[in-house]
Amino acid sequence: MTLLEVTWFCRFFYGANFFLNMTEASGKNEEKESKMEDQWMIRPCRVYDNEYKECTSIRGRFHQYFIFGKTVDCIPWKRDYDNCCRWQDNKDIKSAGELIESEKLRRKERLTPHYTNDVWKRRKSPPDNWNCPLPEDIQKEYETSYLNIKSKEMKGEIPPQMDPSEFCVLM
Repeated sequence: MTLLEVTWFCRFFYGANFFLNMTEASGKNEEKESKMEDQWMIRPCRVYDNEYKECTSIRGRFHQYFIFGKTVDCIPWKRDYDNCCRWQDNKDIKSAGELIESEKLRRKERLTPHYTNDVWKRRKSPPDNWNCPLPEDIQKEYETSYLNIKSKEMKGEIPPQMDPSEFCVLM
């Protein structure tokens, strides 16, 4: 795992400043690198390469044509891969900035339908009756359900039952 991949992993799972607080930057570019905001958005370079290969593959092109009615432009993935390689190999700040801007644009495009959704009214809190008992007919169905029986077996409330469908007999 490269330093960039470790940085991305740590920032993704442990918060934005976890990795930067554990390392000391040395050198001019490394100081700029550690001070770069949104560096956590940069993915490992192999991700951009895989996305580009998938986008340009026959399967990917068929999928694009089926979904959008035309093929999409795969050049942004190639540009991002090239920027990532320049960032990883040479610590090129300009390439990292372009990569971060590309990720922000991609994220904005992905979340636009969520924020512009006017069909559903967003709740501030759960409904008042969210934990009330289920209707009687649903409770009766649940009592004989596979999930309920296995749950009781695991809790030790009933002895394990032998299911003949679990055995295979070869003759």
